[in-house]
Amino acid sequence: MNHIPVMLPDVVRLMTPHAGGVYLDGTFGGGGYTAALLEAAPCTIWAIDRDPEAIARGATLAARYSGRLHLIQGQFGDMLTLLAENGVTALDGLMLDLGVSSFQLDDPARGFSFRADGPLDMRMSRSGRTAADLVNTLAERELADLLFELGEERASRRIARAIVAARAEAPITTTGRLAAIIRGVLPPDRSGIDPATRSFQALRIGVNDELGEVARALAQASELLAPGGRLVVVSFHSLEDRIVKRFMTEAAGRAPAPSRHDPRGLAGRPAPRFRLLTARPLRPSTTETTVNPRARSARLRAMERLAA
Repeated sequence: MNHIPVMLPDVVRLMTPHAGGVYLDGTFGGGGYTAALLEAAPCTIWAIDRDPEAIARGATLAARYSGRLHLIQGQFGDMLTLLAENGVTALDGLMLDLGVSSFQLDDPARGFSFRADGPLDMRMSRSGRTAADLVNTLAERELADLLFELGEERASRRIARAIVAARAEAPITTTGRLAAIIRGVLPPDRSGIDPATRSFQALRIGVNDELGEVARALAQASELLAPGGRLVVVSFHSLEDRIVKRFMTEAAGRAPAPSRHDPRGLAGRPAPRFRLLTARPLRPSTTETTVNPRARSARLRAMERLAA
């Protein structure tokens, strides 16, 4: 499947690109959002991706928009440093499309999916620990905690026990073998979701420290946005969305006040620096999810920096 940008019209509408504006696509991927923004206005875009293959694919687009598109290989959680190194200290807009890209998911050699057998890798950046490293070295309890916390897998202890027993016979090195072990523990889900789905999600998030990356990126985004600048985030599971929701709610001064018994309630609350553009997360249309089933779980949230 080719990469299909999720909720693309909503992202472009909320980013409001304008002539001379400077924007960041923190998750370049297939370049779909970047291309749409470049077409929408004569603006400049900086694009970050930790995957060297994504940066290589973007060379054609960068050549087409020479001088307007600049590609940076790195992690979006380091955006403040990466942009400063290129002389960029303020942005008119910033967008993040969280999670794994279709290019990564559809390539068996990357090891993100259980739908085709491949090496148990899952590294977005091609460096660091692999999923196989986690599966074969974590203690049973650590592995169970990871599956529960990052995959919200209720059968995490049973799965961890089965993995530890299987790796004692031989190291688990492929997606196919890991999926078979998990399916041997869990019955098929009535919803049709593969029993291995949540465990694979947990391992991918753990390998790439995705939740930590999101938290770091949001904090830096708030420092980079100029007055009127907008942050648009598309997330695909509850763990990501929870972090984004909490961050935007607090930045817009919408967080619940402390209890009257809490000493913090005596201090005045600082004036909010942002306003929410989405009171509730936007969801893809039925038409979009029919064309692109991977969009089903998407949630879009956005906020705008207020004038100083």
